[in-house]
Amino acid sequence: MLGIKRSPTQVRKFLKSLRMKCLKIGSLPSKADPDEQEDYKQKKLEPRLNEAKEGKRAVFFVDAAHFVMGAFLGFVWCFERLFVKLPSGRKRFNVLGALNAITHEVILVTNDTYITAT
Repeated sequence: MLGIKRSPTQVRKFLKSLRMKCLKIGSLPSKADPDEQEDYKQKKLEPRLNEAKEGKRAVFFVDAAHFVMGAFLGFVWCFERLFVKLPSGRKRFNVLGALNAITHEVILVTNDTYITAT
């Protein structure tokens, strides 16, 4: 673009000299309302966290992941095409995790059966 050639190491060094960092980009929900989130944080989350610190309640942050058992096929040097037997993709491994907001204790529930929302 400017006719100046620099190696990746030189570019990295220059950007670091500007106090820049190589950071992963975060995402926000497209309909996120910062004012509404701040309102929720102040009026609901922080009071509950204070109650948890006083021992009046337990607060957990919960998330689930559902891993599909399957293969990721790539390329291989060979004399003839290879075929690998794969599972149907219907078999899953489910992980439900809960983190206690005060003690940081982690609770895990796992299974490989069907999960419903009820």
